[in-house]
Amino acid sequence: MLQNTGTPLSYGNGATPTPNPGATQQSKLHADGNLASYSLNGANAASVNAAYVAYNDGYNNALPQPSQLDLNGVTPPQYINNLPQ
Repeated sequence: MLQNTGTPLSYGNGATPTPNPGATQQSKLHADGNLASYSLNGANAASVNAAYVAYNDGYNNALPQPSQLDLNGVTPPQYINNLPQ
């Protein structure tokens, strides 16, 4: 019934909403192809912020700051290869 007649109590009146780009493989939150992106170094902030604030969850979504833990693309040493002496 929701899909046929809709209701003003549902988002889109029962229609299937367009997916938020932040929830798809096109999201640049963590990576832009093979390059690090917003969550690691702040790159692509405008497009990531636009997708982030577009979530229809009833809240004013403020984009968190990028991580301070980025190693500039360097893979951290593995514990198994760096055992304590």
